[in-house]
Amino acid sequence: MDDLFASERAARRRAAEPLAARMRPRSLDEVVGQPHLLGPGAAFGTMVRAGKPLSMILWGPPGTGKTTLAHLVAEAMDAAFEALSATTHGVKDVREVLGAATHRLEQDERRTVLFLDEIHRFTKAQQDALLPGVEHGTVVLIGATTENPFFEVNSPLISRSTLFRLEALGPGDVAVLIDRALGSEAGLAGHVDGITAEAREALSERVGGDARLALNALEVAATLTAGRGGGEIGLDAVEEALQRRVVRYDKAGDRHYDVISAFIKSLRGSDPDATAYWLQLMLEAGEDPEFIARRMVIFASEDVGLADHRALRVALDAAYALSFVGLPEAAYALHHAALYLASASKSNTVKRTLDAARRAVEDTPGAVVPPHLRSGGYRGAEALGAGVGYRYPHDYPEAMVAQQYLPDAAAGWVLFRPGTPGDEAAITERVAETDRRLKRPPRE
Repeated sequence: MDDLFASERAARRRAAEPLAARMRPRSLDEVVGQPHLLGPGAAFGTMVRAGKPLSMILWGPPGTGKTTLAHLVAEAMDAAFEALSATTHGVKDVREVLGAATHRLEQDERRTVLFLDEIHRFTKAQQDALLPGVEHGTVVLIGATTENPFFEVNSPLISRSTLFRLEALGPGDVAVLIDRALGSEAGLAGHVDGITAEAREALSERVGGDARLALNALEVAATLTAGRGGGEIGLDAVEEALQRRVVRYDKAGDRHYDVISAFIKSLRGSDPDATAYWLQLMLEAGEDPEFIARRMVIFASEDVGLADHRALRVALDAAYALSFVGLPEAAYALHHAALYLASASKSNTVKRTLDAARRAVEDTPGAVVPPHLRSGGYRGAEALGAGVGYRYPHDYPEAMVAQQYLPDAAAGWVLFRPGTPGDEAAITERVAETDRRLKRPPRE
């Protein structure tokens, strides 16, 4: 009788769990997605199925299965499962788990899996508390993080762990989870009459590959549908459950750097469509618009430069418009500048010349200003030779006169080699003509 009551209580507890928890896979074969980890011969799946996993870090976006995989690792090892969250636990909790794991290992010869969610939120000192347990094999540590562990996790901890990267689920994978939940007694079977194809497609595409979000939204949509008379879950219920399209973005994490990188590379690649997409994604995700404006000002000189002398002015105007108007209206100015930069002729001559000048300065640490270029505007300067012999260009035809301007250590060096893109072609011709008249060597 006690067993019956216990079973009923467990069933009630499970029924009260969110849909995402009720539908958690019970074996690796039920896990959807991550073929690079779970496919034939994949290291993660092979290690877990053999029951001999090592400490690891699971790095990936939310809702990709990190917690699920940690549970399955423990089950494969027949190990105790201890879960901590870096947002609510600290060193004291870690030491308590390590103590219990040591006792368990000594008394029962049973291993312990320590799952630490959001490990990146632990400070370096807190992470150090994990090292003895990992190094001595007291626990199998599974750290879960949405941030790049090479930036957020101690090097000693990374070197003692195996890193596995999880990917966001594709829309097809999310659709499989939706159908599974609708057809399962543990899920929504009997609560609604399914979901329309339009609603399934919308839900699959609008959750950013987050399985947990998809199932939570599906449960809300099912509740709304059942409360309105039942039937199939339609697009309206899905839209209401989601509220809005999800933009996966973390201003403090590596996603921030990935998206701004995609934006800059789209500008450089002269793709205005991709440029507009990445720009709008950043704006909708709440990225600092001044950061975006600054990057466009930099881009205007670094990647457009002399090929279009208007580019820098356009970028600066957009930055000014942002400060003057503010969002959301300043989005017009930001897109205006971005589309102009993406469509402009490209040249990296400014960057190449800057790099060449930097190397030249580094290679001539003892360089001095030639006497004729020194300031002669003080008493006694002429006696010191300062400014003596300087030829004032405007005293010569077309304001041109041959004389040395570089220091002796760099005399004759060519740092500026203009090309022919856009407006730069005219500059190249003008410089070549100046060099010819002043009998300078060709800029090869």
